[in-house]
Amino acid sequence: MPRELVATEPRKPVLVEYEEPPLKPNQVRIKSTFSAEKHGTTLLIYRGLSPFSEKAFDPSTGLFMPRCEGRGWSISFPIKLGNMTVGIVTEVGSQVKRFRIGDRVYGYLPIRETHTVNEENVNPAPPELSDEEIVCIDPAVVALMAVREGHVRIGDTVAVFGLGAIGLMTVQMAKLSGALLIIGVEPVERRRKLAEQYGADITLNPNECDAGLEIKKVTGWKGVDVSIETSGSYSALHHSIRGTGYGGTIVPVSWYHGEARGLNLGEEWHFNRQIMVSGARVESEPYRDYPLWDRKRIYEAVINLFKRKLLRVDGILSPIVRFEDVAEAYRLIDERPEETIKLGVKYS
Repeated sequence: MPRELVATEPRKPVLVEYEEPPLKPNQVRIKSTFSAEKHGTTLLIYRGLSPFSEKAFDPSTGLFMPRCEGRGWSISFPIKLGNMTVGIVTEVGSQVKRFRIGDRVYGYLPIRETHTVNEENVNPAPPELSDEEIVCIDPAVVALMAVREGHVRIGDTVAVFGLGAIGLMTVQMAKLSGALLIIGVEPVERRRKLAEQYGADITLNPNECDAGLEIKKVTGWKGVDVSIETSGSYSALHHSIRGTGYGGTIVPVSWYHGEARGLNLGEEWHFNRQIMVSGARVESEPYRDYPLWDRKRIYEAVINLFKRKLLRVDGILSPIVRFEDVAEAYRLIDERPEETIKLGVKYS
C-alpha cells in the first residue's frame, strides 16, 4: 500500500499507509516524483503553536474566535505534512479534459506517494522548469508579493530579515527590481553565504551584532528604504523597524505567533513615521493593486522569471532526502533548523 507523511500529534511525524479512493470522472491519479515543505507556516501548525490550535477563524467576520463557539475553521491532528508536489499522471477520469496519462503536473499536495484529486487542483508542469524549481514557486510568489508590497524600485536600499527560502527569493527579487544595496540578516551562516551568492551586498548575524544599528551605520545613518521581514521573529521585526529610514516601509511577510517578545512599538516605531504593510499573503484577495494584479498573474510572473533563468534555486533545497527517510528529516528541520533551508523529498 502507498504511504504518506502525517503528524499524529504535535511534533510526531510518521509514515502511514493509506488507500486511494475510486477515481471519479473529473479526477486524475498522480504518482509523486518530488515534494517540498514550507518551513514557516506548516511548522507552526506541526508544532501546535498556530492560533488554530486553540481558536477557529471565522471568514465572515475576519476574526479568530473560541473553538467552543463552533464558528469558522480550525486545524486538528492528525495532519498531512508537505506543501507542494510534482508528479506524473497515471490515470484519468472519463470527464477529464486537461490531462492525459504521462503528463507531468504539480500542485499544493502533501508528501505522499500518490494523489487522487480533481483536475482543477493541479497544473501542467512547465517543461522548461526542473522539479526543484517548481516546488520553489511557492516561496517565489510570496517573495514577489513582498517586493511589490514594499514598492522596491531602482536605486532603493533594502534589508531582508530571515534568509530561508522566502528570504533568499526576496533577495533575488529585490536585485531584479533595481535595489542598489541589499542587506541580509540571518543567524545561520550557510544561509548568509547563499544570500551573498544570490546578490546580497552585506549580510549580518543578528546574534553577533545590533542588526538595526549596523544597518543604520552602513547606510550613512539614513536606514534602508524598505525592510522585508520573513523570519517570523518578533525581534527581527523590531530590528527591521530600527534599520528602516524615516518614512520608509516595512513589509512583514511571516505568520507570527505567541506574545510579541522582542518587539517594542514604543521606541523607533513611535518616532520615525514609517509605513508597515501587512500581508504579502497570496491567499488574501483581492490584492491592493487588483484588478491589474491577481493570483493568476502572480504565478505567471514567477514561472516566467524561472523560464528566463532570472531566479535560482541551487542550494535552497537542503536537505533533499528519499521518501523512506522523510519522517527523520522532518524532525531535523524542526529540531535543528540551522542545518536546513527547505526540505525536498525524492520518490523512487
